[in-house]
Amino acid sequence: MKYPRLLLSVRLLLLCLPAVWVLAAADVPPAHRPGCKPSCGGVDVPYPFGIGDQCAIHSGFNISCNLVNGTERPLSGPFEVTKISIDDAKAWMKMDISWQCYDDRVRKMNEEIWRVNFTNTPFAFSSVDNKILVIGCKTLAYMMSESYTVGCLSQCSGELRNGSCSVGAGCCQADVPKDLRYFEAYFNPNYNDTTACGYIVVMEEKAFNYSTTYAYSSNFFDEYKGQVPVVMDWTIRRKSCEVAKTNHGSYACIADKSECVDDTTNRGYRCKCLDGYRGNPYVEDGCTDIDECLENTMNPCTRSGGTCLNTQGKFTCLCPSGKQMISDMCMANQKSSFWVMPVVGASVGLVVLIVTITCAYLTQQRRKLQHIKQRYFQQHGGMLLFEEIKSQQGIAFKIFSEAELQEATDKFNEKRVLGHGGHGTVYKGLLKGNLEVAVKRCMSIDEQHKKEFGKEMLILSQVNHKNIVKLFGCCLEVEVPMLVYEFIPNGTLFQLIHGNHGKQISLATRVQIAHQSAEALSYLHSWASPPIIHGDVKSSNILIDCDYTAKVSDFGASILAPTDESQFVTLVQGTCGYLDPEYMQTCQLTDKSDVYSFGVVLLELLTRRKPFKLGGPEDEKSLALRFISVTKEDKLKEILDDQIKNDENMEVLEEVAELAKQCLEMSGANRPSMKEVSERLDRLRKVMQHPWAQQNPEEMESLLGESSMASSEVVNTGNLSIEKKAARSLESGR
Repeated sequence: MKYPRLLLSVRLLLLCLPAVWVLAAADVPPAHRPGCKPSCGGVDVPYPFGIGDQCAIHSGFNISCNLVNGTERPLSGPFEVTKISIDDAKAWMKMDISWQCYDDRVRKMNEEIWRVNFTNTPFAFSSVDNKILVIGCKTLAYMMSESYTVGCLSQCSGELRNGSCSVGAGCCQADVPKDLRYFEAYFNPNYNDTTACGYIVVMEEKAFNYSTTYAYSSNFFDEYKGQVPVVMDWTIRRKSCEVAKTNHGSYACIADKSECVDDTTNRGYRCKCLDGYRGNPYVEDGCTDIDECLENTMNPCTRSGGTCLNTQGKFTCLCPSGKQMISDMCMANQKSSFWVMPVVGASVGLVVLIVTITCAYLTQQRRKLQHIKQRYFQQHGGMLLFEEIKSQQGIAFKIFSEAELQEATDKFNEKRVLGHGGHGTVYKGLLKGNLEVAVKRCMSIDEQHKKEFGKEMLILSQVNHKNIVKLFGCCLEVEVPMLVYEFIPNGTLFQLIHGNHGKQISLATRVQIAHQSAEALSYLHSWASPPIIHGDVKSSNILIDCDYTAKVSDFGASILAPTDESQFVTLVQGTCGYLDPEYMQTCQLTDKSDVYSFGVVLLELLTRRKPFKLGGPEDEKSLALRFISVTKEDKLKEILDDQIKNDENMEVLEEVAELAKQCLEMSGANRPSMKEVSERLDRLRKVMQHPWAQQNPEEMESLLGESSMASSEVVNTGNLSIEKKAARSLESGR
């Protein structure tokens, strides 16, 4: 077996960018840096980049020119730069391939996996130019960041064709999330092949051409010599143009004929030359006029018989003496020629002909577009859904047109964005009648769910629960369907817990939110027909109303996730910190996956800590693992939120912590159902609302009658529950 590189041990190499990449605290006024080296190793290094001290606009754009194997190579941090584009605000770099191979000699898997961090740099992985690629005949691999977990399962179950990267062909691919600056590569050891190699990499899509030999050998690694091209977007600073312009000392667009451009995808700004100019907008006098008269492709004057006169930012056509510009042609005027009228008439006729042809073309394109929309509508089961809505009276569900949602969201204006998630982007919309809605544009949908989408929407239209965000309708005449929800104005549980707003959140409010969220998930699992698995339970998918009522959202996207073994070899998606480890191993989503994720939400409510901490120590990155560790050592108080940590609350906190611990069991079979979780939280709320020390015996007897089952359940765990203590208190009172 041939391996990429010498494999003597498993190595995990951390490639965090050096400290010089952290942006300087004091901004250096941008200017042309005389005496700086303009290129390295044949690669131009234009300003704002620079080689050497004080040559770049700030330290994030420093390029080092080092000798590698006797040849100069430009490096940004540890990565070789192969090209820099000022016009497109992109940089091309080489990055290492993460791999896992079976070693026949020691009979185990060896691997080399990479962790890349661009967090404090101007760079982000281009979501337009790159793809996440997984190669191998049985390779389950994924990329994890603080906000995303994205990957796929590559198999050789179908026909292998050169140039075709698809599930079953020894290769699969996934989209790169927007504004991705950090990732860690992982292989699933419980699923991957033990006879060959598997690879995962972020790579420029245009530079990849799949070969069937990649699936069975180390050819992929060998051909690219262990490194692949990656396209990085860059912005000058993580500020908007409006904010950047207020700081004249650091504002980068200093060329006279330049303008500032907001990059909403990567949350920063860059500069460009005005139309009619080109050059470097970051340098004084860097944007120079384009002489259209010298560029035939932009010069219609010669064809019209005139003379081209270049002006700043544009050009003018001058006709010879005795002629004038008529319909973009230099023609004799009426006084100088008797044949001018026939020519004018012919020109008018030509214009009429062109207008007629244009109208016919636009009509044809409109019909073509309508045909495409109809095809998408039928492909997504629109006719089935439409007929069912007509036949079943009382279904408050609407099929929206694309034009309606375009109008409602101001053509999906970036200013209307409410949030980004693993499944898509949510926009605030205003329908006719001033009805506020949330419109979700999903990123992708697999072939299986394209066929069943209309049927699934019919199921979701009948979901009706006070703690679930109502799904008003959908749009099916687009390639990836869009979902329309009711709009909840007061933000998410994530913002409430982790936002820097100084709000005090009582334990009673936290238990209320937990109980209402659990009731919603229990309804989806137990009462919806057929049952619905949410698939992405997290605090940012729980919305909070003005009276702290919890509403679970984003359940519409969940039904698009794989739910049975026949759909099992597709994308593995979710949010880092919440993902069920059993799902990561099997790729099979179950109701117990939701239970695990809900357990993490309980920990957020107890600790007010984020589920995944990127910059923390290794043993504190995962909140779930940290929680399990402290509970084993009986040090629960160490991670509880100070706002609710007191002697009066400890019994309730221990009860909720015990419930969270059961939800976080590694095996789904050992976790409680969401119905059981909801019932236990409900009983806990009732006990908190009716302290037994202040109740008469009749009221306590009624309350504990509801809690009898809970007492027996918790006794079996070896812990003394609040319900049981209440019963003892009542007995002693008698």
